Amino acid sequence: MSVAVVLLAAALVVIVALLSASAMAKLARMDGASYPTALKQAGAAFTAAITLAAAVTAALAAVCT
Repeated sequence: MSVAVVLLAAALVVIVALLSASAMAKLARMDGASYPTALKQAGAAFTAAITLAAAVTAALAAVCT
């Protein structure tokens, strides 16, 4: 049961990261950025979201053990 919860949580984190990346790309394009610049900013947003999720997970793991 706990493995399923972990997998669902991981899927949720990836979905949220993808949504934030796509929103960042859309906002960059609306601001007049070129496609490569918008993709670069979307990649940075995706990386930041995944890194934040990993940091929160590590902090919670340290507190819970």
